[in-house]
Amino acid sequence: MKVILLQDVKGSGKKGDLVNVSDGYARNFLFPKKMAMEATAQAMTEKKNKDQAKEFHKQEEIKAAQQIADKLKDQTVTIAAKAGTAGRLFGSVTAKEISAAIKKEFGFDIDKRKISVGEVKSFGTFQVEVKVLTGVTTNMKLMVVEA
Repeated sequence: MKVILLQDVKGSGKKGDLVNVSDGYARNFLFPKKMAMEATAQAMTEKKNKDQAKEFHKQEEIKAAQQIADKLKDQTVTIAAKAGTAGRLFGSVTAKEISAAIKKEFGFDIDKRKISVGEVKSFGTFQVEVKVLTGVTTNMKLMVVEA
């Protein structure tokens, strides 16, 4: 019997999958626990429409992320920091500070965990990788100046 899973079922598949299971398993276990529904023509049409809508929204999200990445590409974000006598910073420039500077200068809210930067403990220009979305990354320049 073909069923559409309404939630993840161990050994059968994930939510939304169309799987073939035995009649007894479907009638005695999956249907009473509302873990699956029979794959009728109407249910298949609804599943197809949901899948198309999900794919459309995913493509729109990727398109928006790509636009943000294009606007941030090769831009320079400037952070002012205090340093000691030898020109070394007190502490280092963190991804949190870079995220706040991007939001202030460009208006894009980038999560600090999506920013990859090496150890920045001196003044100068550094390369920063920003992951806007999975598969959509861009490179920026970080300029650390004296406060």
